Amino acid sequence: MKTGLKKSQKTTIIEFDEQGPRITVSTHNTDLKNRLGAYARRWPECCREVDDDGWGCKTFEIDKGRFCFRLTAPYSEERREAARKFAREHNATERLIYRGG
Repeated sequence: MKTGLKKSQKTTIIEFDEQGPRITVSTHNTDLKNRLGAYARRWPECCREVDDDGWGCKTFEIDKGRFCFRLTAPYSEERREAARKFAREHNATERLIYRGG
């Protein structure tokens, strides 16, 4: 969706307090909007869309127990090298090349 906003103006805001039962997520991120929208349609008792500002930002409310953050450790150089080696050995780059047609 063209919004006229610069990428630096497109935000994702996650708000909650320690006492309340819900988390509010406001986002311009298309993938996150689609995922939250699908979740809200499937489980409306746990998640609902509460606002669409018309500029590409949607706001959802989600039960606290249904939303999580996942932090991942950075890959070590050894792990990156092992992944590169595996990709080379299994021709992973060959599958990524568009062959036309």
